[in-house]
Amino acid sequence: MAGYPTSFDKDDLLKCARGELFGEGNAQLPAPPMLMMDRITDISGDGGKHGKGHVVAEFDITPDLWFFECHFPGNPIMPGCLGLDGLWQLTGFNLGWRGWQGRGYALGVGEVKLKGMVRPDRKMLTYYVDFTKAVQTRRLTMGVANGIVEADGEVIYEVTDMKVALSES
Repeated sequence: MAGYPTSFDKDDLLKCARGELFGEGNAQLPAPPMLMMDRITDISGDGGKHGKGHVVAEFDITPDLWFFECHFPGNPIMPGCLGLDGLWQLTGFNLGWRGWQGRGYALGVGEVKLKGMVRPDRKMLTYYVDFTKAVQTRRLTMGVANGIVEADGEVIYEVTDMKVALSES
């Protein structure tokens, strides 16, 4: 798409968080600790099940991650909302990667299924985002996607109809 590579390491993701990857005022990832991935291993604007684009990313799980200490003391579990946020982050990243302009924001999600838990003994989350729609018109820039989060190969979260938009205002 806009001449960007199809994979990104942690340094690239941190550049995006600082607004240096897609340009000032455009799609931007959150900074750590809210950055929910360590690398993007594959991204496209025409891949995935529907041929509308996809993203695959990974997040290394370590027992010292900030959320394990507080959610819950004595029973550490990654909050499910953080997995969902990671999927939203990747959906917005894909829109910026396409070269589309504007700041990203989540619009909603259709359905969320929590099928398991991410505990500190897990090693890696893998995110899969599969676009069902990517729209850029004069008035609207939006992606709609389904997503899966796996922990060490086991499906933990499934979501449908995530919506992320870009706005220049």
